[in-house]
Amino acid sequence: MHFKNRHEAGIKLAERLKKYKDNKEVIVLAIPRGGVEIGYEIAKFLNVKLDIIVTKKIGLRGDEEFAIGSVGPDKKVALNEETMRIYNVHEDYIKEKTREIGKEIERMYRAYRGRYELPNIKNKIVILTDDGIATGFTARAAITYIKSQNPKKLVLAVPVAPSGFAGEIKKEVELVCLHSTNLFSSISQFYSDFPQLTDEEVKKYLKETSK
Repeated sequence: MHFKNRHEAGIKLAERLKKYKDNKEVIVLAIPRGGVEIGYEIAKFLNVKLDIIVTKKIGLRGDEEFAIGSVGPDKKVALNEETMRIYNVHEDYIKEKTREIGKEIERMYRAYRGRYELPNIKNKIVILTDDGIATGFTARAAITYIKSQNPKKLVLAVPVAPSGFAGEIKKEVELVCLHSTNLFSSISQFYSDFPQLTDEEVKKYLKETSK
């Protein structure tokens, strides 16, 4: 499956989520930045609120794209213990990266929402979305945080994900995924147009769907 852009992917996902249309218990939480474009189309179609959930991966020293863990919106850390052992990652490096990423998480909330404040999702039906899943660390960090807030239900809605991740995550959440495959190298391979969103674009989408 191939998407023209994130908007097309978001519209296709929204159609698969139509049972949640006009349900005031529903909130869409998008992982910035790319997930916000997906979330915008879902929230607009369903006529529900869009907000953000900021989770960021911890990359291996010297290879930031290789995830060894993640930091959630509440700044709690989740680590891949096996990867930590294999690559002999020092605890001091994790502490340093956690502080650095925690500051960036705060910055993003302030930039997009004006303040570092996490939405109240207790007893809500939460639709978590991103523009795709690669390693799954950021999504898992978001899922862990959301579950800790006692939502009524959690749905993970993504255009594409590796087959292994999709198979495992179905045991934890309701999964709506348009395409899962083992032939996976990067999220961008499934899009014709995959630009980086600016902070201003993210703010615009959030403003338009802040019910």
